[in-house]
Amino acid sequence: MKITEFLDKRGIKLGMEATEKEDAIKELVDVLASIKDIGDKKTIVRALIERESLGSTGIGQGIAIPHGKTDRVDTLVSVLGISYKGVNFEALDGEPVYIFFLLVAPKETSGPHLKALAQISRLLRDTYFCELLKRCKTPAEVYDLISREESKKH
Repeated sequence: MKITEFLDKRGIKLGMEATEKEDAIKELVDVLASIKDIGDKKTIVRALIERESLGSTGIGQGIAIPHGKTDRVDTLVSVLGISYKGVNFEALDGEPVYIFFLLVAPKETSGPHLKALAQISRLLRDTYFCELLKRCKTPAEVYDLISREESKKH
C-alpha cells in the first residue's frame, strides 16, 4: 500500500492556521470534507477526539497521525497538513507538531488503516524527509515528494 493511493493532492493543506489540538483536527476535517463526502463533520471530529483521549497520536519529532473510524466513508481517506507555526498537540515528547497525517477509515475494517499507519510512520521516521516536506511550497510539491520517496522504497 502506498500513501499516494489514499492521499489526494487536493487533501494537502500547507500553512495550517490552528495552534491547538482540537482546532487542528477541525481544520483537517474541513479539508477532508472539501474533497470527500463525509456527511456530518462533527461526527468525524468527535471520533478523532475520542481516539485522542485514549492517548495522543502526536508521536513525537513534530509529527501527529490522528485517526479514527466512521461509517461515513467506504474506503480509507487521508489528508496531510503542514503547520509552519507548530501546534500544541500534547505530543508524546511534549514538542509542537508541524506535520499531520489525518486518516479516516470505514468502521468495519482494520487492515487498511493499520497498513497506512505503518507506511506513514516509516516515511516520517526520516527526519531529512520531514524537513523537505516542511519546505514544500505547494500541495503538488508535497505529493510529488511523497511519490518519489515511495518509488525509492518499492
